[in-house]
Amino acid sequence: MHSVSVRAVAQVLRAVGMLAVLAVLANAPAQLADAASRPRPLIVFMTDFGTLDDAVAICKGVMKGIAPEAEIIDLTHEVTPFSISEGARLLARTSQYYPPGTVFLTVIDPGVGTSRRSIVVKTNRGQYFVLPDNGLITQVVERDGIAGIREIANPHWLLTGSSSSTFHGRDVYSPVAAHLAHGEDWTLLGPARAQVTRLDIPRAVTDSSGINGLVVALDGPYGNLVTNIEGEDFRKLGYLFGDTVRVAVGTTEFQVPFVATFGAVAAGKPLLFVDSRGLVSLAINQGNFAKKNGVTPPASLTIYSK
Repeated sequence: MHSVSVRAVAQVLRAVGMLAVLAVLANAPAQLADAASRPRPLIVFMTDFGTLDDAVAICKGVMKGIAPEAEIIDLTHEVTPFSISEGARLLARTSQYYPPGTVFLTVIDPGVGTSRRSIVVKTNRGQYFVLPDNGLITQVVERDGIAGIREIANPHWLLTGSSSSTFHGRDVYSPVAAHLAHGEDWTLLGPARAQVTRLDIPRAVTDSSGINGLVVALDGPYGNLVTNIEGEDFRKLGYLFGDTVRVAVGTTEFQVPFVATFGAVAAGKPLLFVDSRGLVSLAINQGNFAKKNGVTPPASLTIYSK
């Protein structure tokens, strides 16, 4: 009787085991589908490192070592070296198109190794920004607000066994961004802070003579002038498509047509238009306005009243 009972128990256990396996297999498609439907964590990466050496690849290796599931998107690594204002502009321009939860890693850090703080800012849009506290976050928080600020102080979030005073992109910012993308609790980073360093962003000024603003950047390889003059403010001057606009860049004056797009003028001809940022721009159709006219940002820009 004893041997029969043992066999019976064994058969029951095998049956139960098979049922458990079948249950797992039955649920597997749903579990796989659920995993596939979850978006991969995003890290958007911007520096002034350039791509001639290994700095960007090293930082990505650090991130992948901590959060192999993360997708890393390069915003650009060609920010003008040390230009915090340019980085702030590009960061604000780009971040509005990414979903909540995105981690933005920005390393433009002329003060690396000094007393400047390293921080993570969470905005009211639910995005995270890992960067030095040197003003890079200015235009983002002006638009999106601040949900919280943490100073990076927890050594467990940094790169183990590495502590260079000149490569915080590798040792501090990349591992922190990866830990965030991996879903770790950002409040463990370090103490909460109330304020961030902000840049003094120049604003265009309108008076009876027109609008006085700045050329703040060039648009990629095309040489179009990126300005700080809002299209809405320009339209208040009363210009319509086809009108000729008198403008001065620095001390040089131009007479240019206001048009909707490049093809509205002949190749090689200048134009004034409102760009995809909603800002006034000067360009040459199939040419390079900045190169032809010797414009290097920052430069003063005046648009005279109609």
